[in-house]
Amino acid sequence: MKRSNLTRKDLAKAINEKMGFSQRSAEDLVNAMFSSMKESLVDGEGVKIVNFGSLTVRKKDHRIGRNPRTGEAIDITKRKMVSFKASRALREKINSNSGSVISLIS
Repeated sequence: MKRSNLTRKDLAKAINEKMGFSQRSAEDLVNAMFSSMKESLVDGEGVKIVNFGSLTVRKKDHRIGRNPRTGEAIDITKRKMVSFKASRALREKINSNSGSVISLIS
């Protein structure tokens, strides 16, 4: 049976089981990690996680788009977005269909 999403709770549970941290400490660790990543991205800095991938902030310019149903022109404002690029190790692991991603990190 496939799991639909990996949650913060799942990550904390894996840290608890593999490293022996208490559940509360594992949750704090996961929350601190995501908080630091979020702060870096908001500041416009990238985040690189070795053997996993990179998150970068990209700037998208203003453009005119079209509503696919009506064909009506729509103004799309300029904005920033987060882009993820998987590492070579992660891409190879995904394409080999062997093992879990968690084993890639540990």
